[in-house]
Amino acid sequence: MNEVIQAMKERRSVRAYTDEVPSRALIDQVVEAGLWAASGMNRQGPIIVAVTDRALRDRLSAMNAEVIGDPSRDPFYGAPVVLVVLAPRDQANRVYDGSLVMGNLMLAAHALGLGSCWIHRAREEFDTPEGKAILAELGVEGDYEGIGHCILGYAAEVPAAKPRNDGRVFYAE
Repeated sequence: MNEVIQAMKERRSVRAYTDEVPSRALIDQVVEAGLWAASGMNRQGPIIVAVTDRALRDRLSAMNAEVIGDPSRDPFYGAPVVLVVLAPRDQANRVYDGSLVMGNLMLAAHALGLGSCWIHRAREEFDTPEGKAILAELGVEGDYEGIGHCILGYAAEVPAAKPRNDGRVFYAE
């Protein structure tokens, strides 16, 4: 079977991570794969904020936990790296384009032996004054909407595949 299709079938959302931080070289490869995602009219609007700083990672986790109303929980499941995908608010395809970036990030992570998972609520985080201040501190200019967080690290546990639901394909022949 084609290795890309095989990776699509084998990749799982990982919700348990070791403390080991992936190397910058591995993170850079995952990020680069995200930058090669397709985008509407090839605008290449989405950006990625690669968070490897533990204090900022924990700050984002706390903001995310606040949105879901459970400040005792780590919505990033202990993953040491968070890749935040944002897209220009004025681009009509921003959510679709950012979603394609997220998909590429997760597939690349799997191909490189890393675990990943899409964590929602990036929009809620980065629509706050605190979220906007974080972006400004990082030198991000412009009006961006948070699309998702791709958490990244070495998997402590990998869940088994669940069967695919039947009845999801319709041919018009």
